[in-house]
Amino acid sequence: MPESRRYQLQSTDANRLILELVEAAGVPPDKRGYFQQLLTTVLKMHEDGTPVSDLKVTNTALKELRYGYKVCAPYRDTRKVTVFGSARTARVESAADAAHEFGRRMVQEGWMVVTGAGAGIMGAAQEGAGAERSFGFNIRLPFEQEANPWIASDPKLVSFKYFFTRKLFLVKEASAFALFPGGFGTMDETFEVLTLLQTGKSTIVPIVLVEAGARPFWRRWEKWIGGFVDQRLVDPDDRQLYRIAGTVEEAVHEILSFYRVFHSARIVGDNLLFRLQRKLPDAALPEIQQRFEDILKGPVDQVAGPVPQELNEFPDLPRLVLPFNRSSYARLRLLIDFINEVGGGETSPPNPLDSPSDRAEGLDRT
Repeated sequence: MPESRRYQLQSTDANRLILELVEAAGVPPDKRGYFQQLLTTVLKMHEDGTPVSDLKVTNTALKELRYGYKVCAPYRDTRKVTVFGSARTARVESAADAAHEFGRRMVQEGWMVVTGAGAGIMGAAQEGAGAERSFGFNIRLPFEQEANPWIASDPKLVSFKYFFTRKLFLVKEASAFALFPGGFGTMDETFEVLTLLQTGKSTIVPIVLVEAGARPFWRRWEKWIGGFVDQRLVDPDDRQLYRIAGTVEEAVHEILSFYRVFHSARIVGDNLLFRLQRKLPDAALPEIQQRFEDILKGPVDQVAGPVPQELNEFPDLPRLVLPFNRSSYARLRLLIDFINEVGGGETSPPNPLDSPSDRAEGLDRT
């Protein structure tokens, strides 16, 4: 990290002591620059005269992030679906039954289930999945949000003070999102996830809005979104970022189909790489070039394994090299659909545990 040389404290002695501390702690050379910057940032807050109230927020947030990373680390290579929905939904309601069945079915397919650890939809999905295959990211509130009994005593429960740290893990750990009916909180999560994908701040994954019950919920919501499109507040293609599923089985199929051929994505230099479960037919490349010319700034290529600049992750997977111009992530979602269509094969990944290891904000970058 050459930039670490320019990011220093005013005190020469303090900078020297930070370097000595990093070395004394046994931090490996490839990580030393990051830890040096972390420690420098913390002490820069002293130089800035940061008030105690802001120090408290930063201290708590950093502790929550560290603990969350630690809890999730053993399961980082297992695909997970984050389930959003109302905490107020009674267990006897059809939406809760659907969430329960969805959790059960996704575990049956080799996935894990992540929820906000509350009652209602979250508790039903957790009950269906079982504690062993569940994560709970709880928020400490003065009302309505104690951890549900299916995750309450499990070590994979993390309780957060701040919504922003909790939301990071609900998004970061997800290879898919399933959204059930809910109120303000569910709408907040729905629009945040859509915004992250729309702007390229999160890797594209399937977002499924699950209708559950006799009365439509997401269909009404979609009509409202149509008003945004009519007023040119939302691009028509952005509606491709989500799918509405009428049944649990449709929702499960939509998620599994997304990974039928597509595996994961990484930015390498000026190109976007798609790792693939299997090689695409040679005839697919010119068709991709023609259909998606509007979001490409050069020729598409396919290679047998990692490119030279790429980390040696998933060495057996072929790559599709895309000169993506980052103009429309909704169109990129359609490109993934096309790849899954022309690539053929089974409807679920050969190994659901063989999944991307990094889920940080934005596409992985080398």
